[in-house]
Amino acid sequence: MSTEKCYSKGKSSAAPGPVAKDHIRLYSMRFCPFAQRTKLVLIAKGIKHDTININLKDKPDWFLEKNPLGLVPTLETAAGEVIYESPITCEYLDEVYPEKKLLPSTPFGKAQQKMMLEHFSKITPYFYKITMGRKNGDDVSGLEAELKEKMGKLNEDLDKKKTKYFGGDSITMIDYMMWPWFERMEVFDFIFICLDNAPELTKWTERMREDPAVKATSHSPDTHRAFYKTYTDGKPDYDYGL
Repeated sequence: MSTEKCYSKGKSSAAPGPVAKDHIRLYSMRFCPFAQRTKLVLIAKGIKHDTININLKDKPDWFLEKNPLGLVPTLETAAGEVIYESPITCEYLDEVYPEKKLLPSTPFGKAQQKMMLEHFSKITPYFYKITMGRKNGDDVSGLEAELKEKMGKLNEDLDKKKTKYFGGDSITMIDYMMWPWFERMEVFDFIFICLDNAPELTKWTERMREDPAVKATSHSPDTHRAFYKTYTDGKPDYDYGL
């Protein structure tokens, strides 16, 4: 269903060949949570694709020609169409490949998921701010308290809905959009902050870990930690673990 290649040599790497007619191509980075969103959707929907991982510290010229912003995830079709930004790529995939729809069918249902994603987009910066603050020896207790409060509201949302997932009793797009940061909680010692006194959110996390697409895209905490160390040391090993 999919193939994966790494271009860790950066600018010196040769450009890949054309996208196969019955495939779509994902330009990614193996440890990027935003790119993982798109990978989750590709796998969950059973879309034939190939993945090319980009060295984000030394981006190939051929990649910058496709996407001058140099962002991952980026999708490329066999027709040469280029799509980027994780929510946009995921919505595109759900529209173009209608089998196993992940977004609700009604305009209001879609709007609800987009509003929730907008809310969650204000939570994700806390992961980076707290991590960097700890690294610098700053007092991050205030940030940790704010993050815990916001995670508590997610728990309340599940409790009010009485559903297994945020969009109902089966996984939908919003669950995949949120998951990559929960996968990294243990790596950055956020489990107590995010899941303390949040029983419904804890159950959601446990259910998500059993999803086939989540299993197929996940790295172990040790692998995440090892990559993150190379990243903070200024020499990211994008091929770590291969």
